[in-house]
Amino acid sequence: MTVAAEFGGASRPHAGGPTSPEKVLAPVLSAFWDVPESWTLETYLRHEGYEGARKALAMAPDDVIAYVKDSGLRGRGGAGFPTGMKWQFIPQGDGKPHYLVVNADESEPGTCKDIPLLFANPHALIEGIVIACHAIRSNRAFIYLRGEVVPVLRRLHEAVREAYAAGYLGKDVLGSGLDLDVTVHAGAGAYICGEETALLDSLEGRRGQPRLRPPFPAVAGLYACPTVVNNVESIASVPAILNKGKDWFRTMGSEKSPGFTLYSLSGHVANPGQYEGPLGITLRQLLDISGGMRPGHRLKFWTPGGSSTPMFTEEHLDVPLDYEGVGAAGSMLGTKALQCFDETTCVVRAVTRWTEFYAHESCGKCTPCREGTYWLVQLLRDIEAGKGRLEDLDKLGDIADNINGKSFCALGDGAASPIFSSLQYFRAEYEEHITGKGCPFDPAKSTLWADNDAHLGVNA
Repeated sequence: MTVAAEFGGASRPHAGGPTSPEKVLAPVLSAFWDVPESWTLETYLRHEGYEGARKALAMAPDDVIAYVKDSGLRGRGGAGFPTGMKWQFIPQGDGKPHYLVVNADESEPGTCKDIPLLFANPHALIEGIVIACHAIRSNRAFIYLRGEVVPVLRRLHEAVREAYAAGYLGKDVLGSGLDLDVTVHAGAGAYICGEETALLDSLEGRRGQPRLRPPFPAVAGLYACPTVVNNVESIASVPAILNKGKDWFRTMGSEKSPGFTLYSLSGHVANPGQYEGPLGITLRQLLDISGGMRPGHRLKFWTPGGSSTPMFTEEHLDVPLDYEGVGAAGSMLGTKALQCFDETTCVVRAVTRWTEFYAHESCGKCTPCREGTYWLVQLLRDIEAGKGRLEDLDKLGDIADNINGKSFCALGDGAASPIFSSLQYFRAEYEEHITGKGCPFDPAKSTLWADNDAHLGVNA
């Protein structure tokens, strides 16, 4: 994916098929990404910026929580837990400070929605922070951002400065009596810090490793105080709900998965980018409006939510991309990272690269993940090189089974997912590597190799 495609947004996509973009897409967060200087406070205010915050600050905190809960907004970071319910878990009258932590440590292979959002429209997040902190009675928020994305870090710092200068942050926000300070923290680039409790440890200055739960962050989170940890897109979606109404929000999506969301389309597609639409649209519809697969090629396999979700094939093109639809089909919606691979792609090579990533990023705290991912990589490398044996396929499944559900956090589950699903759909391709003593695919015919695995979302 090119930088232009990644950061340009696709709120105005190329119409490459029979489906009309106007009937399918629902640009809200990305509505003015293509406006000059979209990231400035001036531009944001021209597009009803901070109107949602004004309405929320005029409401009682508990009423804001109930409103967001009634809207049906679900977390956009992967698991889809109801956002309002997460806020409701914060104990009240406990005499402790409450914290909001925004997880902007986007690092799931194939996922690229939060970083473009922060780059093009950072004030949507800041306004969402104001609303969320008012709701949970918090005076301090932290944004944990990947430190490698320096341009986004600088732009976010500038947006926070603008918000302070305009009175949207600091003392007595908009005359409401709310005092709110926001700290932008640059992480050091550890995938494990995307796990919420590892992120909290990192914020506190310790090595980022998952914590044992319970206690959960809502009871004992940052500095052992009640803490809400939300994804960037989750918080940035709140202002539009408060401004335009929960009923408006529910006109999009499905009953159990309402609203709009960002789909990150990448890989062997004609026009990769961010496509913002209602939950429940299908990959077929997204491919129709984005120009489809690259000319002359067909879809072979794809991920609905990044590499840690079980892969799908061409037969799943019409699966509704919401939490229930994808779950019923045997995968997870995750981060809506739709990585599409055509017939030139070697499944074994792709899964090997993903597994190498998980082995490298394992924090080493638990044995199943630390040892299991290492041995998965050894087996996969041998199979890809034509040195494997047929019994290695059962061994792959056995090791993945010993990781899945038995590791300390979800990293192990994510590492096992592509193993299980690739063996389910492409076992014959694994066997071909073994019986044919090598990979049958020509690297020259796939753009994956030419770009050093960039399309896989892996740093080669």
